[in-house]
Amino acid sequence: MSETLLVTGASGQLGRLVLNALLTSGKVAPADIIATSRDPSKLSAYAEKGVQTRKADFDDAASLATAFAGADRVLVVSTDALDAPGKRLVQHTAAINAAKVAGAKHILYTSMPNPENSAVIFAPEHLGSEAAVKATGLPYTILRNGWYMENLFMGLPHAFSEGKWYTSAGEGKIAHIARADIAAAIADALTSGSTESKTYTLTGTVARTSSEIAEIASKIVGKPLDVVTITDEQLTGGLQAAGLPPFLIPVVVSFDTNTREGKIAMVTDDAKTLSGKPLTSIETFFETNKAAFAG
Repeated sequence: MSETLLVTGASGQLGRLVLNALLTSGKVAPADIIATSRDPSKLSAYAEKGVQTRKADFDDAASLATAFAGADRVLVVSTDALDAPGKRLVQHTAAINAAKVAGAKHILYTSMPNPENSAVIFAPEHLGSEAAVKATGLPYTILRNGWYMENLFMGLPHAFSEGKWYTSAGEGKIAHIARADIAAAIADALTSGSTESKTYTLTGTVARTSSEIAEIASKIVGKPLDVVTITDEQLTGGLQAAGLPPFLIPVVVSFDTNTREGKIAMVTDDAKTLSGKPLTSIETFFETNKAAFAG
């Protein structure tokens, strides 16, 4: 293909996987890929493969103008700036507007499922960023990334060490999806050449409760794991006692609230349809990472 594709946040976990998927797809030459990061030195391995690497700092408008020059399709990967409410919306809007000014023909943005009706406290930032994309008037692809299987690393290793998983998610369900499967879907959207405006919700194939996940994990890891249902207030206290940074505690609690209220239980075929590949099962995920959970 002749279009130049740009990936922001390319040194991050998702960005790297998107780059890898692009390079192995056979649909785009390395020279037609621009990978940006606040620290381009972290992208040296990709530069050696012929990928263009540039500095792009969402807090520095001048760097964005330079970084986005010549890009036809721009993927704006949402940032991890959770320490200040509203900061990500400012950052994303700056990047989105810079892409338009630089002459981009299509903007892609990584959002979250159901931001219109979510208990997750940063959902409004994603919804506002989606609005900023639409306000450019350019064709767009909104990629509403479901909950990563890798998010289970945040709490389950510790839960296995105690044999108890404390959660306020109740009987709410999540269709977890591997980060690499999301990256493959995004890479396909980038290389598609589509000029249509579409919104996709990328989830796994089966939605499960915490108890159902614990049962699967326990059998594979070979250690007991009992789910203990608690209130949001009790979860807050537990996270405080564990020393989690204060700004992160309400974020984490809102994840469980959102799950309990059934706002993240959707299941779609979008990821599989985009990538054309079967998705990683949660059983395979636990088999692959058994040692990390067993401790």
